[in-house]
Amino acid sequence: MISLLFAMSKNRVIGKDNDLPWHLPNDLKFFKELTTSQTVIMGRKTFLSMNGALPNRENVVVTRDTSFEAPNCKVMHSIDEIKSLTDAEPNKEWFVIGGEEIFQQVLPFTDRIYMTYIDHEFEGDTFFPKLKEAEWKTTKKTKGIRDERNRYDYYFMQYDRIKDQ
Repeated sequence: MISLLFAMSKNRVIGKDNDLPWHLPNDLKFFKELTTSQTVIMGRKTFLSMNGALPNRENVVVTRDTSFEAPNCKVMHSIDEIKSLTDAEPNKEWFVIGGEEIFQQVLPFTDRIYMTYIDHEFEGDTFFPKLKEAEWKTTKKTKGIRDERNRYDYYFMQYDRIKDQ
């Protein structure tokens, strides 16, 4: 199962200058809980923004640059390679964590979306593509706790692809 995992603002922003334009510790905690001991798949820019592989996870970096090396990561060079990897273990959950280009390419064969929806607009240069609502069903929605460390209203959302009947 391929799952997308990201945070997005009200105006669809997912990043700015290769970073997050907000600070939500509870979202980072949610991300860590979901991905620890799992496989995360990301584009080269996302990998570089994190200053290295995420600990306690199998890290896969996708890049067209055939000379790119990422310590402690598996490097792949196409979405077809990712598709072959995930098809080989269809009962495993694979977490695609960004960025915009990878999300656009993987979305057509994604099964689940975990989104932290931040009810605030931010300036950004990276956006999540618009979903075709008829293809997705909201299966969970939990309001996050707003406090002095998490200064915005936000929701943990889960969407599952509506399977053909």
